[in-house]
Amino acid sequence: MESDAPHISRVYDYLLGGTVSTEADRAVAARILAALPAARDGVRGQRDTLIRVVRYLAGEAGISQFLDIGSGLPTAQNVHEVATGARVVYVDYDPVVVSHSQTLLDGSQRAVAVHGDVRDPAAILAVASSHLDFTEPVALLLCGVLYYVTDEEDPSGIVATLTDSLPAGSYVFIQHLMHTDDPASAGLEQAMRDGMGPVQFRTHAAVLRLFGDLDLVDPGLVTMDQWRPDPGTPSATDHPVLGLACAGVAVKR
Repeated sequence: MESDAPHISRVYDYLLGGTVSTEADRAVAARILAALPAARDGVRGQRDTLIRVVRYLAGEAGISQFLDIGSGLPTAQNVHEVATGARVVYVDYDPVVVSHSQTLLDGSQRAVAVHGDVRDPAAILAVASSHLDFTEPVALLLCGVLYYVTDEEDPSGIVATLTDSLPAGSYVFIQHLMHTDDPASAGLEQAMRDGMGPVQFRTHAAVLRLFGDLDLVDPGLVTMDQWRPDPGTPSATDHPVLGLACAGVAVKR
């Protein structure tokens, strides 16, 4: 896999312990780790939160269709592996990542990987409609993607365009890095900007506004460790890095 520029999907995969990365990706990861040595714990916490959310959506919420935007590279316990039997559309804007994902998913009857940019939600919906039935509830997953959308690019409008297309009974999951009082928040944001360009962390209140008029399910918009933790889920009290990001799931009535 060759690329002259770093890509967050590969940086993320590297921090998770994956092997699909370039020298440029590893350089960005090193910069992030210098600013926040516990960054690996943070990306693992993000992945664990995603797994818990998908388990809830496929189980208690009864969702059998998932649209995962900014999905990155398939890693252990992918959405289609947690939500067995569900239809899943993985969307990423890096063609190299999409190509690799398609290779890994080859032969799957229910999961596909497609190219798309969250900044062009109409194009994503057009492609996804070929694989998902938008007359039935869909779970929209926006995990670790909206902080790459600046305020000037209208993240609230993007989320609204996506959710307006979903029928009643659908769900939206957002995971987002936050501005907090912890100096590590500013250090991480700057390291990510230096390595990958525009990045915008947001306050808890600003992330909450991204959900629009959707109804949050319990426990609301909370730090990653607080979203329906399993027994033994690490706590932000012991691992402060987990308090740098929030997560929430909302339902469309």
